[in-house]
Amino acid sequence: MRAIFQHLERIAPSELTVLVHGETGTGKELIAHAIHTRSERRDRPFVVVDCSAIPRDLIESTLFGHERGAFTGAVAQHRGLFERADGGTVFLDEIGELDLALQPRLLRVLENRELKRVGGDKTLRVDVRVVAATNRDLREMVDAGRFREDLYFRLGVVQVRLPPLRERRADIPLLVDTFLDALGDPRRPDPDALAALVAYDWPGNVRQLKNAVTRARSLADGPTLQLHDLLANPPGSTPPPPPPTPDGDEATLRCAVDARRPFKDAKQDVVDAFEAIYLRQLIADHDGNISACARTAELTRYHLRALLKKHDLR
Repeated sequence: MRAIFQHLERIAPSELTVLVHGETGTGKELIAHAIHTRSERRDRPFVVVDCSAIPRDLIESTLFGHERGAFTGAVAQHRGLFERADGGTVFLDEIGELDLALQPRLLRVLENRELKRVGGDKTLRVDVRVVAATNRDLREMVDAGRFREDLYFRLGVVQVRLPPLRERRADIPLLVDTFLDALGDPRRPDPDALAALVAYDWPGNVRQLKNAVTRARSLADGPTLQLHDLLANPPGSTPPPPPPTPDGDEATLRCAVDARRPFKDAKQDVVDAFEAIYLRQLIADHDGNISACARTAELTRYHLRALLKKHDLR
């Protein structure tokens, strides 16, 4: 981490485009914000774009803006996020989720600092610095034809890899102290609890650790924080059973294959029942962490949220 900080000190004052790699919860947005605040653009906008959270049919308008009448519902001119960030920094989070069809337009903005609004023919100049982040292997996506190679090289002028928390266990006590100090709590974990925290793998990384400390601060009533205050399922404990599957879903799976019904209808019943059961187990396994669920299921977070809404799951 010291090497990363030294690297950031050198690149922050520059105008170089930066690509940050790291698992969910490692602090990629914090790194992007640190680069912005230590640059000459610190007093200008810092605009965050979550490429996985914007619907596919809206992301072009969101990024580049649109003219009045460009499409149904475009009742007024709209300035996109790149225009709003003029003079500042745009942070493109989850850049690996950007639709392949939009990548050439982003490449043009990066190379020429020019864009056109959707439905417009006027070329607009924008002065922005771009920092992008991903938890995917973009090189692998390039080889698979799912990410443009020219955009990959343009984004990765400087690349920063953030290690997962399990690779920097010595930082865990420091982070715990920092979070508790920020919360105004003078208590500290019991020595055995702290040792268990250091040994834990933290699949959600620093974000998960921060949430654990915040929960313990609210729930613990002793002079020290115990392991059960910090982790809902401490290492070595028996994990809770998955939520029971509703009888309706089980019955659907057993009897949906009915030769008396049209093939398409019977198949759709099975698919719907499978989706509901799979999603319940998925969110139970990851304590409702959408990013972790999406990574395991190999779905975009937007697609996963749509499926959860379809089955009325939270």
